[in-house]
Amino acid sequence: MLKKIIFSLTAVMALSLVVMAQDAKGGKDAKGAKGDEHTGFIVDKHCSAGDVANHGKGCALSADCMKSGLGFYENGKFTPFETKSATLAKAALEKSKKDKGAQFKVTGHVADGHFVASKIVEVGGE
Repeated sequence: MLKKIIFSLTAVMALSLVVMAQDAKGGKDAKGAKGDEHTGFIVDKHCSAGDVANHGKGCALSADCMKSGLGFYENGKFTPFETKSATLAKAALEKSKKDKGAQFKVTGHVADGHFVASKIVEVGGE
């Protein structure tokens, strides 16, 4: 009887280790979400309902629009950036040589309704 219990516990522990190893191998972060690549536009919330593809970076970087918060616009949906990601987005917009229509490849995920980005690079940029 004791051997069966020990064998069962050992089997459960071994399976648990396999599952944990698969999660770590899958590139998941601490919250369990993968950092996927997304392509879209960086825009402020205030102007996200307009023509996002032709939205000027000067407008997005203006004081009024920055107050509304930067976010990522992809497939017709606006998702606000969390604080650190908004800083990355602002830097990417400032670096862009395009005044309008710049697209960005953003690596990250959505958590608690905010886009958490680890990397933002302009598509076709340097």
